[in-house]
Amino acid sequence: MIVHVPTALRSYTGRRAEVEADGATLAALLLDLDRRHPGLRFRIVDEQDRIRVHIRLFVNRDQADDLRAPLAPADEVHIVCALSGG
Repeated sequence: MIVHVPTALRSYTGRRAEVEADGATLAALLLDLDRRHPGLRFRIVDEQDRIRVHIRLFVNRDQADDLRAPLAPADEVHIVCALSGG
């Protein structure tokens, strides 16, 4: 499936905005992403296997709050980084 990567994380994907990965759940997808692009998963998931507070994951435009969310091969996943500052 297609995974859309934000600019802030593209250093892990060779500057590519879209990459492919496989998985029946978001957790499995992130493991496959990390296999293909080492270090990427740690920027998305914390040490307790929770989505980091500044990251949002969307599956086909619907926000996913649980890594157990099921995925289908035709799904598109968007990784979004929150902006902060002043």
